[in-house]
Amino acid sequence: MPPSKPHGPTGDAPLSRTAIIYMALLALQFGLQPSLTKRYTPSTTHRSSIVLMQEATKFLIAGIMLLSTHKFKAATHDWNVRTWLKVAGLPSALYAVQNMAALMAYQQLNPLTFNVLNQTKTLSAAVCCYIIMGRQQSLVQMASLVLLLVSTLVMEGVSMNTLSTLSLDLDGSARHFTHGIVPIAVASFISGLAGALTQYNLQTGNRDSFLFSMELCVGSCFVISASMLVGINDDGSAMREFGFFHNWTLGT
Repeated sequence: MPPSKPHGPTGDAPLSRTAIIYMALLALQFGLQPSLTKRYTPSTTHRSSIVLMQEATKFLIAGIMLLSTHKFKAATHDWNVRTWLKVAGLPSALYAVQNMAALMAYQQLNPLTFNVLNQTKTLSAAVCCYIIMGRQQSLVQMASLVLLLVSTLVMEGVSMNTLSTLSLDLDGSARHFTHGIVPIAVASFISGLAGALTQYNLQTGNRDSFLFSMELCVGSCFVISASMLVGINDDGSAMREFGFFHNWTLGT
């Protein structure tokens, strides 16, 4: 989901207890998700079915959260398809590609490598926020981003050396790069770009963040479904032959 718009004072104000709880839950999710995804979504499943169900679940959660705030009528009173496409069209398409690429990387990389490489989205977000919103970074922040990039390169170097030590064949090493490193690099860059666009739209469009999350989910589902219908995504023909939930388990 996109980040919520700030509703309280900014600056050096201390974090609220709610903010600390949300940050702890986010850290827990960040640490567990690669392991859980790799275990319960094997590469034999249709990636599109996983992402579509993921978006449907996020849509439901965002809808429940919007209703719980009692702001549904106020958030949707001037809603129309034109503004939806204008505000959420491009970000939802980007998030659809990001989710497919990230899932491919989840299935190929070990959780530690995935999490380290995924941190490059922070660098991508900083660059995209500067380009789109003109937001500059301080010297300390820029130094931190450089250290992040260096640590990522070191980690990937260790990972590739480990593959060589284990005497994996060239096909295995090539697949690690093409189906693991490249997808997570693409997903991380798109994450930063889509995040910057999302933040810009939320701050300039005065849009409810829960409603915007729902719009992104619907848009992503349309993009993935359209890609299967026109043949860009091979999952469409595979689903027609084997079914939507092919090789799903109860854990999935």
